[in-house]
Amino acid sequence: MGEPDPIYGKQSRLEFRMQAHIRDFAGIRHARMRIPARPQPGTSLKLYATTSGPLPFERLVCRYRIGSLPAIELPFERTAVEYDDLIWDYVSCWETELPPMSEETLLWYQVAGRLSSGSWIYADNQATDEKQGTLFAVSFEDFRPPLWSRKAMIYHVFVDRFYPGDGASWNPSTSTSGFFGGTLAGVRQKLDYIQSLGFNTVWLSPVFESPSHHGYDSTDLFTVSGRFGGGPALEGLIADAHNRGMRVLLDFVPNHWSDRHATFLHARSHRDSPFKDWYLWRDWPEDYECYFDVRSMPKLNLNPGSPARRHLIEAAQFWLQAGVDGFRLDHVEGPVANFWVEFRRACLHVRPDCWLFGEVVRPPSRQQAYAYDLHGSLDFALARALRQTFGLGRWDLGRFEAFLQAHERFFDADLSRPAFLDNHDMNRFLYLSGGDRQRLKLGALALYSLSGQPVLYYGTETGLSQDLDIADGTGLDEARLPMPWGGAQDSELVDYFSRLASLRSSHPIPEAAKRRLLRVDSPSGLYAYCWEAGRTLFLVAFNTGPQTQTLSLENPFERSIGDRLNGCRVESSGDFLEIELAPQSGAWVAP
Repeated sequence: MGEPDPIYGKQSRLEFRMQAHIRDFAGIRHARMRIPARPQPGTSLKLYATTSGPLPFERLVCRYRIGSLPAIELPFERTAVEYDDLIWDYVSCWETELPPMSEETLLWYQVAGRLSSGSWIYADNQATDEKQGTLFAVSFEDFRPPLWSRKAMIYHVFVDRFYPGDGASWNPSTSTSGFFGGTLAGVRQKLDYIQSLGFNTVWLSPVFESPSHHGYDSTDLFTVSGRFGGGPALEGLIADAHNRGMRVLLDFVPNHWSDRHATFLHARSHRDSPFKDWYLWRDWPEDYECYFDVRSMPKLNLNPGSPARRHLIEAAQFWLQAGVDGFRLDHVEGPVANFWVEFRRACLHVRPDCWLFGEVVRPPSRQQAYAYDLHGSLDFALARALRQTFGLGRWDLGRFEAFLQAHERFFDADLSRPAFLDNHDMNRFLYLSGGDRQRLKLGALALYSLSGQPVLYYGTETGLSQDLDIADGTGLDEARLPMPWGGAQDSELVDYFSRLASLRSSHPIPEAAKRRLLRVDSPSGLYAYCWEAGRTLFLVAFNTGPQTQTLSLENPFERSIGDRLNGCRVESSGDFLEIELAPQSGAWVAP
């Protein structure tokens, strides 16, 4: 059985995870298992692989090359043999070590295993031909998220559903999948509102020409959709945001686009089309690879040197040169394994301070494998934990804290992990909580007081919810209803989110800071932790229970303090601290 809130899709079902586990260990696997995940110049790099199944691998090698130099073959050593009860077979573990490389070295490599018959098989696609084998890439460079991103607070705007503009009304629509009429001018006119909530970064859903309201199926990555106002509207929004000290991120889809794209129409109708190689055909012209079997979204051929690959990279560079500050990158798992290294290097070449983070809707092990090719990735694992704990109440506080302790140690501190409560592809948090605004407030308090950059999906702060569950076959658009404005907003909730943002801004979490558990009591619903960096920065307390309770703690502060969020009674006496918490409420205690 799966979870009632399957933000990971089929992965929430145990049977699917079992099948995936068995599949992932079949044959020879590398899956970009590297330490360090982001190698620095002058350091060596360890590569890992596994073999399992009926084929007798007698040797594993890494074949790597730099530029046009001849390939070098490096043998793996079999370091261990384990037995996996799930696949009901032995798994051999292999490793090798690449020598230190100089600054900005781009290295291409394959992992291959030789069978006793003398033939070779390549990780991860199990190809038997070297030209078809998975090609990996890694660069040795000291790239880190831009300094400005550490203090980023992101407001996620779904443009068609946000605001049509002053004096304009929403389009009449009988379907949630229709065009509601939001515009970029509307976003620009609401920058005051967004900034008043404490946000310094705006993430826009795809704005390029597209036949859909969501824009994840573009027909031209170089053109802003006319229904959003075209290029001048985006230019004006960027200029206004920059004048306010704000940043603008675009949603960018480098895996697929619309079947109405001019190159696809030509490639499908002309056997000798120069665009035929832009796509992955199984049987031209009707059978082609596409995004999750959605035929209206053909998948692009992004192998090294392909014209589609060059086109995508040039489009990304174009928008960075136009003033965009970075990208949220859609479906990072889609492109070939070596794509992201070249994409990142090209983006940083034209805009060294741009911010690149991806969408990897997979567990942390897979998230990590992709995240290090970019500055990081959205934190789906934390979103699941927040929703299970505060939205659904299926996790108790002890389980949530156990998750946090492991999660915070799993990823490097310099990896960007923007965190969120909900987004455009899942049920809204308020719907998940049965309309309980106190649960939403507790989830938001956790979100804003943890290390990842907080991301707020438009309308969550206003009490925007939905009528139907997207899992009931109604489609994702239930979570994309139009933004309420004016008296339709829950002003008390908006004010609460504004206070949280102000506290996050005035109490930033340094990269070297440590979170320390002060108390977790699942039966009573009391929970507290603090952040420390030489001294205590702030303390966060929760009462998820139905009654007012007093939380007694050892006092971690050296100065006078108070609750800066809800004005709870806080009394300190020497080494002890008491915080009185109303039912289902929290406190942000700081000097």
